[in-house]
Amino acid sequence: MIQYCKFIFAVPRNFRLLEELERGEKGIGDGTVSYGMDDGDDIYMRSWTGTIIGPLNTVHEGRIYQLKLFCDKDYPEKPPSVRFHSRINMACVNHDTGLVCY
Repeated sequence: MIQYCKFIFAVPRNFRLLEELERGEKGIGDGTVSYGMDDGDDIYMRSWTGTIIGPLNTVHEGRIYQLKLFCDKDYPEKPPSVRFHSRINMACVNHDTGLVCY
């Protein structure tokens, strides 16, 4: 009887980030969200920037929000830290620092 070994391969951090960078550069969805790297020379791909255009028919309609994302060495096992640079009134965002609380 042949036994099969089941291997689970984790995608290396930089490969995952390269895939995400490609998606961000191509644009996803309806174009209201965009993101990319802050510094193209950052070989660790840690610092990112993003923009969100407020969705239609919401209190955020017509507003543009700037974000900073930081992918630590533990990404993707742990989520990136996200900080709004634009002021936004949401329960999950610290009003003083702009840091998104998980």
